[in-house]
Amino acid sequence: MDVSNEDLVESSEETLKGKFLTFQVGKETYGIEIGYVIEIVGLQPLTEMPEMPEYIRGIINLRGRIIPVMDVRLRFKMPWKEYDDRTCIIVINMNDVSIGLVIDSVSDVLNINDDEIVKKPEMSTKENSRYISRIGRIGDQVILLIDCERLLSAEEYADVTAHLA
Repeated sequence: MDVSNEDLVESSEETLKGKFLTFQVGKETYGIEIGYVIEIVGLQPLTEMPEMPEYIRGIINLRGRIIPVMDVRLRFKMPWKEYDDRTCIIVINMNDVSIGLVIDSVSDVLNINDDEIVKKPEMSTKENSRYISRIGRIGDQVILLIDCERLLSAEEYADVTAHLA
């Protein structure tokens, strides 16, 4: 039986559909589609880069790859919190560039069915709500689902990646 690359990609996408890596930032639970996640690593020494936005805490060298690291708390305009032993970095692939997200703690990988996902209310005018695409509901738990493509605007993305060239 012949299996094309296209069939494998489609099969892989089906397997990942509805799976979200959940994590804590402050009191809230957030989720990222598992397809964006490359790996989860412990906190690494950060090298600060000049002229970067405040929420880009620096870069790390992860097995020879230079990866910019964004503090999700700062990106969401939350107060900075001292890093602890539960703080970690979720490395995601965004437009073929790896970016690390510093989060308070990883929770779980959850399967959230389409009927458990709703649109976010349009009543919020806060800028940080632009990063939330939808809301997952599992029982009484609410999970804010992040749109990874919106974590950086096109201009911010160009700014951050220009330092890596």
